Amino acid sequence: MKTLTVNNVCILTAEIVSGVVVITSKDTVHHQGISLTMEGSVNLQLSAKSVGVFEAFYNSVKPIQLISCNVEISKQGKLPSGKTEIPFEFPLQMKGNKVLYETYHGVFVNIQYTLKCDIRRSLLAKDLTKSCEFIVHSLPQKGKLSPSPVDFTIAPETLQNIKERATLPKFRIKGRLNSTNCVITQPLTGVLVVESSEVPVKSIELQLVRVETCGCAEGYARDATEIQNIQIAEGDVCREFPIPIYMVFPRLFTCPTLETTNFKIEFEVNIVIILQDDHLITENFPLKLCRN
Repeated sequence: MKTLTVNNVCILTAEIVSGVVVITSKDTVHHQGISLTMEGSVNLQLSAKSVGVFEAFYNSVKPIQLISCNVEISKQGKLPSGKTEIPFEFPLQMKGNKVLYETYHGVFVNIQYTLKCDIRRSLLAKDLTKSCEFIVHSLPQKGKLSPSPVDFTIAPETLQNIKERATLPKFRIKGRLNSTNCVITQPLTGVLVVESSEVPVKSIELQLVRVETCGCAEGYARDATEIQNIQIAEGDVCREFPIPIYMVFPRLFTCPTLETTNFKIEFEVNIVIILQDDHLITENFPLKLCRN
């Protein structure tokens, strides 16, 4: 049995990745060498609706390698029975002008950093491999982030992409997002007030959305998918009653807003009001996330 442990699971770019390889065996283990490989890459893929549109995508956009490093931590020899610990240390340095992006687990864009340990054995014995992921955080943004509060009003006359506006029931909802420039480690906050509604309110929800854009010279595919949905009110809420808006950004599924040549990662929040007659009212707000 073999385990691979990283001491500092969350690492800032330009820091050191350190840990220990633990090998446990009932008998003496003969090996041809033990090596560690550290890799970081960006994997892009198109949604099913875009596959036929950009045929050249699969040929032109391969996984983007951000970092790759291999080191031998033990030369050919044997390991005694029992528990053996081999410490390791890697500098987290990019190659050339490459940039280490923050770890991000998306649908069409995936940024991941892994450590893999290999124990090479003789031809008659199977090689042993163990891998684990470590999390990379980008360096904090320099300078103070300026807040960007947004006051909003949602009413039939403010809605867009409506075909039959006259059929909508009358309602008026006001509110405020304290800032659309958000520090990723702090919650999105604000307040919402239902001033009036002809039809009783059924539910009010906050929907966090990732907008991933990837492509090549032929064109770009832009896809929006839900990260999380939080209900902030249920039932026909009291009129003129302030309802707090509070949403924590989930780890790994969000990262600082990012724009590169081959891909973009952006975020939005939707305020969704569902009425008892199943009318669905949505107001969209783009967000800019950063680490501070």
